[in-house]
Amino acid sequence: MPVSRRLRSEAEQWISDDPDPQTRQELTALLGAAAEDPAAAAELADRFAGTLAFGTAGLRAEIAAGPNRMNRSVVIKSAAGLAGYLNAAAQNAPAADNAENNAARSGSEGIDAPAGRKPPSKTVVIGYDARHKSHTFAIDTAAVIRGAGLDAVVLPRPLPTPLLAFAIGRLGCVAGVMVTASHNPPKDNGYKVYLGDGSQIVPPVDAEIAARIATVGNVADVPRADGWTVADETIMEDYVTAVTQLLDAGGPRDLSLVYTPLHGVGDGTVQQALAAAGFPSPLVVAEQAEPDPDFPTVSFPNPEEPGAMDLALALARRHGADLVVANDPDADRLAVAVPSLHGWRMLRGDELGVLLADHLLRRGVRGVYATTIVSSSLLSRMAQAAGVQYAETLTGFKWIGRVPGLAYGYEEALGYCVAPWLVRDKDGVSALLLVAELAAELKATGQTLLDRLDEIADVHGVHATDQLSVRVDELSLIASAMANLRARPTASLGGLSVESVDDLSEGGAGLPPTEGLRYRLAGGGRVVVRPSGTEPKLKCYLEVVVPVDRAGAGAARISAAGRLDAIRADLRTALDL
Repeated sequence: MPVSRRLRSEAEQWISDDPDPQTRQELTALLGAAAEDPAAAAELADRFAGTLAFGTAGLRAEIAAGPNRMNRSVVIKSAAGLAGYLNAAAQNAPAADNAENNAARSGSEGIDAPAGRKPPSKTVVIGYDARHKSHTFAIDTAAVIRGAGLDAVVLPRPLPTPLLAFAIGRLGCVAGVMVTASHNPPKDNGYKVYLGDGSQIVPPVDAEIAARIATVGNVADVPRADGWTVADETIMEDYVTAVTQLLDAGGPRDLSLVYTPLHGVGDGTVQQALAAAGFPSPLVVAEQAEPDPDFPTVSFPNPEEPGAMDLALALARRHGADLVVANDPDADRLAVAVPSLHGWRMLRGDELGVLLADHLLRRGVRGVYATTIVSSSLLSRMAQAAGVQYAETLTGFKWIGRVPGLAYGYEEALGYCVAPWLVRDKDGVSALLLVAELAAELKATGQTLLDRLDEIADVHGVHATDQLSVRVDELSLIASAMANLRARPTASLGGLSVESVDDLSEGGAGLPPTEGLRYRLAGGGRVVVRPSGTEPKLKCYLEVVVPVDRAGAGAARISAAGRLDAIRADLRTALDL
């Protein structure tokens, strides 16, 4: 495909305005190659096909030049758009106390009010992980924030995302920015934006910030200034103190843990928190202990991906550990593996989600228990039985974190919020502490996490979940698959009749519109099909419900696994990808 005059002009203009010599050079080379190489021409066209938009977890893309990639120009414009929004919001806010305004906007009161929260100021706190260019993007953000007349505090070093969310409340900030691409491939980076209530931005705020980003002209003309503050280690110490206080100080601590941060930033924080809580030091996977933006031992730095946990599981087998725990690279997610009769196995996100919920319910934690439309329906049954409120949201913690009265929230993608008054986002460190506490308590009575899952199943039935995930090279394939599903409704999946279909793009049931379809199956099961918000994937979330009879939970799980296999096979045929 030839390079059009318009595209060449856009690329040349970008090069002339790009503050980063590295991306200037690679875009110049790409532009030169595009005249002869169709693949280079297609890559160039894609980079200028649009601008990055705030998705499920903020901005995320490969680090490269162009408005449809992550780079210093995009970060500087994004920071300028955020600063413009914050300044306008401050000018238009009523004269009432800012803390009350923040609570009103988020629906926060009572349990939602973080202990020790300072009144909101005009400060933006900025955190970053250990990915390529994360520190550079954080400093660019701080300079733009200062240039807009706001104060900026940069966290002292690469730290977990939940610590940034914690810092917003603890420092009384008007907003926060976290530079991270979480569990994405090494070539990616990203940009998450939070407001003063500690939650990630949602519509219409994301659109308002995007509109201001669109008005930013040349990067060279964006005002930037020095004078930001680098936080000291006190914020880290305050976070560790706060999360360790979530545990019963007198509870058992005899537990052998294997831990891996998957080349991310979690190790120091996790080890400090475990020590403060009184647990023995974990065995850490040495090959994955230090932050490394290239993630050399894994294909994808995601504990859900095949092979990512192999080193940790091997270490656990060698030492006879009680539990394997893992964070993703920015430590906002938690994965757990347990020994079983058939060897080590990973707990599904829904299994860990209900274990944590059950643990909190047994301790008498009241409030709203929330999860997403793609997570197991078991939490709703547990909440009803316990007499607490239940809420269901769209995927992403930007929605869960905004549930009024939230006491606990989780999503099946290994995200858990166990203390929203501290961190109104998923937090892989505090969740790790609570899992360790639960496992140690069960071990003291001769039980395991699997035994507790059986107890829950005996009461509520086996709620078995699984996924079918299809990665694509062309995003148009996802749109075509969704169109085909709408055009050819299916009457059954896996031998279970489809009782109703919800087109999520139409909204309803208190949910904003989102692209997706939800099939409600006979017997209480369901299937949700939706595009991923962070990767080029079409994701299908499956659930079946099987009552536990005299044969026990094990037999019910075998039956459920067969039903899930049948549903997955029918879906593959229907998707035709």
